[in-house]
Parts: sequence; structure tokens; C-alpha cells
Amino acid sequence: MPLVPVSEVEDVADRVLAAAGVPPENAVLQRDLLLDAEMRSIASHGLLRLPRIVERIGNGVANPLTKGRHSWTAPGFLKVDGEQGLGPVVAQAAIDALLERAKTQGVAVAAVANANHIGMLGFYADRVAKSGKCLIAFSTSEALVHPWGGRRAMIGTNPIAIGLPTGYGIFMMDTATSIVSMGEIHDHANRGASIPLGWALDAAGDATTDAAAARNGAIAPFGGAKGYALGLAFELLLTALAGSAIGREVAGTLDSTQPCTKADLFIVIDQPLAAVSDFVALLREEAPAEGFSAVRIPGERGRDLRRQALESGINIADVTWSRLQDLAGTAKTTED
Repeated sequence: MPLVPVSEVEDVADRVLAAAGVPPENAVLQRDLLLDAEMRSIASHGLLRLPRIVERIGNGVANPLTKGRHSWTAPGFLKVDGEQGLGPVVAQAAIDALLERAKTQGVAVAAVANANHIGMLGFYADRVAKSGKCLIAFSTSEALVHPWGGRRAMIGTNPIAIGLPTGYGIFMMDTATSIVSMGEIHDHANRGASIPLGWALDAAGDATTDAAAARNGAIAPFGGAKGYALGLAFELLLTALAGSAIGREVAGTLDSTQPCTKADLFIVIDQPLAAVSDFVALLREEAPAEGFSAVRIPGERGRDLRRQALESGINIADVTWSRLQDLAGTAKTTED
């Protein structure tokens, strides 16, 4: 895994997206989303997704130009038709509209359908929290998770992220309701690494440590029945509000040919916040348990890794970096 300077990664990604017909403003947002995940060592949501994005644009199931069509159905509720736009472009446009509306409403909500994969939800939660506001973000996915007690995938990984300023720093948590993301399974498969027992079932519904076999099977919900209940609750809520597909009918975040039919939901809260900095500081001062160096706040590790990456470069899987260089080389030759 080569250690690549961030500026070099940006250059390669920009050339790949430009050649795919993505306008500079949209390309920067898509690139920054993938790069942010990569710098935080969340390779499952990082640059390995860029070749598929290019393929989806080429196949006409991702529109590199649109920011989505907005319709306010209530003073604080926005319905968004993503028009198959790039996920982060549609998502950020919706969040920007919510931030403006929340100035007068206090709270504003957007339900998004027909947008491509929006990536790491924490990217948006972090940005909103840095602006002094709160964001709660949700998304659904293809049926990748088996229900508690089941043997095949029936619901999505259905993540949630929450970001808010605390006075002590930014709090940002981002977690799927599955034990891992399917992107993490793909990352292990790409590296030829096994996965822990309990992460996933194979296509026959049996437990497996083979990441390649798990790609065709089902991921476990986190926390057993509790994670299953949360994931199902999010899927029902988002589908009902966005009018999207549900369960095994959801498609488009893991393939290159089908329109994306999952849902996204964003809640922006613009209200005076009580000070919680003392409690956050109290947590940080707690004596760590055996095997831990400190009690950390969610989001801190990712920010530390991001700072290190900006200083020293990014560890990118060989197969991913080679693929991106090939795409960028083709783009350069085409431009020349």
C-alpha cells in the first residue's frame, strides 16, 4: 500500500472526474467526500468507489450535472428528487437548503429519493457541526443485512450520523446498523484478507470468514436484535418519507448499471445549544480501562488520522491506486 501525498491523490481524482464529464464544483465535492473517508482510514467509503462512479456516469445511471429538484411540502419539510445525481452533490444541496430554512423554522428536514450513493454520512455531520448547527443524517442501502434470526439479506446497512458543536470541539458519530458495511467486506476481499467470524453469512446462509463469499451473502446486524430493530426502523421511516424502494427492491449503490433507488434523510437543527463542554471534558479525563490509552470521544480518532494523512500522505490499497492511475492516464491521453 503506497503512501501517497494528498495533493497527488486530488490531482488523479480530479482528472478522472473531469474526463467523466463532472463539472469542477461537483467534482470537488465528490472527490472531497471520498478523500475524507480515505484519510480517516475508512477505505470502504473511499477511493475504491470512484471507478464505479465513473462507470455509472458512463452507463447513464448517474447524472454528473444535477443537484436535484426541490419541493417544500411544508414550511420545514423538503422533498428532493435527486434525478440520479451524484450523491454528495444532491445531499449537500439539500443540506444547504435546510440550513437556510432552519434559520427561521428552527428545524428543517429533507427526504431524498433517486440520488446516488452519498458516502460517509459523517462527512456531512462534521461540516454542519463546524458551522455551529446540528445534523442528524440517515441513509438506506440495498438489502445487505440479514434480519435477526434470518439467513438471507433483507434490509439495508442503514447508517446514522450525528454532528454537533459541544464547546469542547465537534462531536461526530457515524455508524451503520450492520456490524460492518459491505464496503468493508469488499475492502477485505480486495486485499485478500479474511473477515472475523460473526460478521457475515455466505450465499447459503452459513457463517463465513471468506470475504469474497460474504459479498454474495448477508452481513449481521450489530448488537443482534437491537441493531436489527434500529435498522428496520430507519428503513421503514426513510422509505415512507422519501417514497423510495424498500428491502430487496433497493438497487444502485453497489453496481454500475441500475438506477439508485435508496433513500436519504437529513435533519438540521438551528437552536441555541446548552453548554456540554464540561461533560465532554470529564469523559476525556476518565481513567482508561486496561488495553486502552485514553477515553476518546466519537470522531476524534478520524480527525487525528485525517491530520496525519494531510501531513504524511494516504495509505491506499495497491489495487485501488493502480486502477485510479489507469483511469487518470486514460483521461490524460484523451485530453491530449
